[in-house]
Amino acid sequence: MLLSVENLRVSYGGITALHGISFQVDEGEIVCIIGANGAGKSTTLWAISRLVTAEPGSKMTYMGKDLFDYPADKVVSELGISHVPEGRRLFGNLTVMENLKLATFARKDSKKIEQDLELVFSLFPRLAERQTQKAGTLSGGEQQMLAVGRALMSGRKMMLLDEPSMGLAPVLMMSLFDALKDINQEGTTILLVEQNARMALRFASRGYVLETGNVVLEGSSEELAENPQVKRAYLGG
Repeated sequence: MLLSVENLRVSYGGITALHGISFQVDEGEIVCIIGANGAGKSTTLWAISRLVTAEPGSKMTYMGKDLFDYPADKVVSELGISHVPEGRRLFGNLTVMENLKLATFARKDSKKIEQDLELVFSLFPRLAERQTQKAGTLSGGEQQMLAVGRALMSGRKMMLLDEPSMGLAPVLMMSLFDALKDINQEGTTILLVEQNARMALRFASRGYVLETGNVVLEGSSEELAENPQVKRAYLGG
C-alpha cells in the first residue's frame, strides 16, 4: 500500500468538512474520488499535502511513513507527492519554462530533470512551442497542461489532481486525460478528485464516492458506474 488514510477529520471553524474518512491507494494505481461541490474532495487533497490541519485521531501514512511528520514543503521534496490544485495557481508573470524550472528547486538530479523536461514537452507539445510565453497569457487548456507539467517536474512519485477537467473543452479534456494515462504508465501513482464523474470513472481503476464529508461508496470503476445511486446522482440516469 502506498497511501493509507484512516479516520481523517478536518474542520474549518465550527464546520466539519471531513467526518473521519478512510481510503487507500496502491502503488501504480489511478484512484478517483467523486462527489458534488462541497463534498470535501479538495479538502482531502489539501490534508494529504499538509496544507490544512487534520484533527487528532486522523492517520495518514505514505510508503509506511507518518505524513504528519512532514510539513508541506517536505511532502513534495522528500516524499515526492505533487499536487495540481484546482484553479492551477501558476505564476502568471513568469514564462512557461520558468514555471517548470521553479518546480525543481529542491532537486539535485540534473540529468533526470532534463529527462523530465523532455517528457513534459513530449506529452504537451504546446508547452514546448510556448516556452518563453508568460503563463498568464496561455489559454485555459494550456494552463492546465502547464500545471500538470509543473507537478511532473517536482520529481513526483504520486500526483494529486484536483478537478483537472474544469473549464476545458471536450477535445482538450480528452487530450489531457490521455497524457495523464501516459504519466501513470511511466510510474506515477495518481489520486484524482473530479466532479465529472463519467470521465473520472473512465480514467481510474477504482473510486470512492464522497458526500458531505463521508465516504458513502467504494469499488471498482465498473461497479460504481453501474451503481444505481451513482447513476442517479452523478451520471444523469
